[in-house]
Amino acid sequence: MKKVVISGTGLFTPEESISNEELIDSFNAYVELFNARNAEAIERGEVTALKTSFPEFIEKASGIKSRYVINKSGVLDPERMYPVIADRPDEEQSLQCEMAVKAIEGALAQSGKTAADIDAVLVACSNMQRPYPAMSIEIQHAIGAKGFAFDMNVACSSATFGLQTAADMVRSGSAKCVLMVNPEICSGHLEWRDRDCHFIFGDVCTAVIIETADTCTNPEAWEVLGTKLQTQFSNNIRNNFGFLNRCDEEGVGKRDKLFRQEGRKVFKEVCPMVAEQITQHLGELEITATDLKRMWLHQANSNMNDLIARKVLGRDPSPEESPTILDTYANTSSAGSIIAFHLHRNNLQANDIGVICSFGAGYSIGSVIVKKR
Repeated sequence: MKKVVISGTGLFTPEESISNEELIDSFNAYVELFNARNAEAIERGEVTALKTSFPEFIEKASGIKSRYVINKSGVLDPERMYPVIADRPDEEQSLQCEMAVKAIEGALAQSGKTAADIDAVLVACSNMQRPYPAMSIEIQHAIGAKGFAFDMNVACSSATFGLQTAADMVRSGSAKCVLMVNPEICSGHLEWRDRDCHFIFGDVCTAVIIETADTCTNPEAWEVLGTKLQTQFSNNIRNNFGFLNRCDEEGVGKRDKLFRQEGRKVFKEVCPMVAEQITQHLGELEITATDLKRMWLHQANSNMNDLIARKVLGRDPSPEESPTILDTYANTSSAGSIIAFHLHRNNLQANDIGVICSFGAGYSIGSVIVKKR
């Protein structure tokens, strides 16, 4: 069977960032406006008054200190509280495509490839800018790649599911070199007026190149030893936004149909599932937890990552063993574990083993075990 490697990764980070302090100032201003405008209804018990928040709550609950966003002014405007992103003519490059091209440049340079070497493009992320034409096909066209392209969505697990899909294509021979891209505009599908979730997400784009070991020229590549996926249906993380929304007139005016979650239930149910999957996956490959040098986990919540790593390793992980990027990037959905892999792997040695793992809505869990060449 052909050996498959990750030969390059790329990262695009937006220029604008929002600190917890800035976010809370905006949110509390919105709360004050809401409560003032609904004072009589609140007094009659018809409307529930909103509560203010504070930066310490965000960091304690999630480990997040700031997040990058495509547009800062719209998010922080208490009269708006969602990003200002102008629509573009069909003839212009879409925003997700523009983000992707910037991330791809780094991945191509790192792998020593050009667009001519890419024969499949896979876009895997939590929300596409449009249903069709596929974002992947636009990106394929923008970089001048040939072959084929398609989109896929498994929410926060999209990247690891994409990595398995890409690895399977390379092993089967349906593609020799696959580009897997994760353009996440999470700020556009977040309800910034909801105290329980307004601090969670940020925007970013990552790119990964997967090819056969025979064609790889990057001495710092990582061999894919194995991939493992699982899904189990749950409503605890959900996004109901879609084309059928306009068909329900009674739904107008209700809490928007974008991201929502039952955070405590997710924590309680997902952490054991993820730890068990990683442990089982290592066992299937005859690798012990003591052989595991690094865990690039989904960057959703620092408390979740600490618990998962502790269950897998049987002890508290060091910051090097389970690096975090969500303090500055926040939860970037599918891109989180790839950002961690991109930024925190250069100090590892040949034959060191690590696991890229993501988990989220579905529930969906994907683990990719890799070894440095």
